[in-house]
Amino acid sequence: MTGRQTMTSDGFYAAGSTSDEIWDVKIEPADAGWVYSGIRVLRALPGLERTFATAESEYILVPLNGAFEVVVDRESYSLTGRDGVFSGATDTLYVPRGSTVTISSARGGRLALPNAKARTRKPVRYTAAADVPTSVRGAGSMSRRIFDFGGVDALDADRLIACEVITPGGNWSSYPAHKHEVESEHESQLEEIYYYEIQDGPGGPGSAFQRISPTSAGGADLLEEVRSGDTVLIPSGWHGPTMAAPGFDLYYLNVMAGSGAQRRWLITDDPNTSWVRETWSSLPVDERLAMPADARL
Repeated sequence: MTGRQTMTSDGFYAAGSTSDEIWDVKIEPADAGWVYSGIRVLRALPGLERTFATAESEYILVPLNGAFEVVVDRESYSLTGRDGVFSGATDTLYVPRGSTVTISSARGGRLALPNAKARTRKPVRYTAAADVPTSVRGAGSMSRRIFDFGGVDALDADRLIACEVITPGGNWSSYPAHKHEVESEHESQLEEIYYYEIQDGPGGPGSAFQRISPTSAGGADLLEEVRSGDTVLIPSGWHGPTMAAPGFDLYYLNVMAGSGAQRRWLITDDPNTSWVRETWSSLPVDERLAMPADARL
């Protein structure tokens, strides 16, 4: 990471800039300068247990690589996990506020923990990988795959919304650019986090690019090269595109939560790019992602 900024005023955190002896990433809402959304990434050493209290927050445990044993208030759960984020969907575990959680991994691995401040305590819920809603969003060079394990319709959470996105090298995600910064009939107010992993190429690590454009004077304005382990916070602004460099597949984990009385994901497209949605019906889905019965959302 030589020569890279660890954090910018616009919410970019380089890999390792928020790490400690336990967490590869640890960004609490207060660290972000907002109210609801947070993320942790646990570095699980073989056979070593880690215990923490969820306090006022709800969490989803998402294996990035490896398998995990989890105890939530004396109830045990097994997460089969996966070899890595480009291996397909993973099983997940939703853990509510007011819980004590102990995590271990016989062989070690890395576990993402998107989280949000919660008002009420919801039931613990295990979701098998086969039950994760999966779709393709967009078409052509805008095709990307969504694993919607923490979507509004997929999970009974209080505020937390989360999903994974796989974007093949050369494609654009989070496009058309959009926002969700105002609570209204047509839009949700949501603080959003992007956590990135990029597939290595024959010559070494890859990178991608993230754009955020301000919706008003002084708003978030970012164009950043991102690499594996980097995080970007999006308090406001038109966000997108998220651009995967040719030759390097891109993964990102979205974390969202906001102030609305209802948990919902409603967006407003940037009027400069909203028209691209109309082109999707005439374009094929990227064959690197195509699966039967995919929907273009």
